[in-house]
Amino acid sequence: MKLFLIKLGKAIKVLQRDGIFNGGKRVLSYFFSLFRAVGSGDVLFITGGVGDSALFRTCHYSEELENNGFKCSVTIQNNPFLTGYADKFKVFIFHRAIFTPRIEKLIKKIKAQNKEIIFETDDLIFDSKYFDNLDYAKNVNALERKQFEKGIGEEILKDPYVRVCTTTTQYLAEKLREYGKKVFVVPNKLSRSDVEIAEKIIELKAKKTEESAKSVKLGYFSGTISHNKDFASITDALMEIIEKYSNIELFLVGPLDIESKLNKFAGRIKQLPYVPRNEHFENVSKIDINLAPLEVGDPFCEAKSELKFFEAGIVGVPTVASATQTFKEAISDGFDGFVANDTIEWKNKLEKLILSPELRSTMSLRARQKALEKYTTRSGGNEEFYNYLRSKI
Repeated sequence: MKLFLIKLGKAIKVLQRDGIFNGGKRVLSYFFSLFRAVGSGDVLFITGGVGDSALFRTCHYSEELENNGFKCSVTIQNNPFLTGYADKFKVFIFHRAIFTPRIEKLIKKIKAQNKEIIFETDDLIFDSKYFDNLDYAKNVNALERKQFEKGIGEEILKDPYVRVCTTTTQYLAEKLREYGKKVFVVPNKLSRSDVEIAEKIIELKAKKTEESAKSVKLGYFSGTISHNKDFASITDALMEIIEKYSNIELFLVGPLDIESKLNKFAGRIKQLPYVPRNEHFENVSKIDINLAPLEVGDPFCEAKSELKFFEAGIVGVPTVASATQTFKEAISDGFDGFVANDTIEWKNKLEKLILSPELRSTMSLRARQKALEKYTTRSGGNEEFYNYLRSKI
């Protein structure tokens, strides 16, 4: 019943955010995923949902493993046939799975067969002490909040039987090692489909006749803006930039907080709706500079992956990102993107890109090259982890 209420709360939030049509499609996709066929193989991913997190950390993750010789399947945790899958796989990777009686029963069966359980996370949600400090916490409804009464998957993580974790960033890896676990960093990756979509977008961009740019478009594609501390961290820099350069336009996904100082420039701010993934890449490709602000030093923000950098890079758009540990590891500052520590650095680095179409072009090519080399499911690069899995199969 608790899991049902949580899912109901999420469905309500999705419908409010995305509208009846797009939100309804997402809710239906979850319903149909309950009965998605699961065969047998080497690795089964069990996830708590069907959103972007599940997409990257189960579907794309399994595609990477399959490119390296593993046979994988993905299911959601309230699949009615879940417990029967204990007999069909050798390794079970639990992603954002809330500890329910069905999950508990599956884990008991896995243990009885002495098979491998891996805890997987892409966010700092396994420790409930961080939740109340999140801006997100102010906006969840009472039903959604139930999932954070404990850390998500905390019982699985703390189980002594579970010796191995996978995660997206070095920052998260260090947090997980505090639990005495062996941790493999498996970065987020773009799927084959993502790369194919990007290739078509790049081809279309190359065919278009170059026009003298009348405007420079800045874009923020990180979800809802309302009460968003991450976006607020660069408001002062954007105020100065937009004030100084009359050709700047700002593109945002989601509503701008009504109290934002940027409402002074409402006529130069374009609102973009939430769209399917292929349309998302098209929207990103139409901007000139991608913005990836996070609160530097905030644990939740430091845990975030670099996907905003390589999602823009794959369609040839340069990024200015906050100087979190992960972005500093991913971006070669000044070469294939910029990282900024404070308002002054944000302003200066944005100005460099605004004033130089040549720099934007060069940096975008380099960002795309890095995305292709490091951030696709074909790029691999996790041999130590692949070898570990082979030892368990």
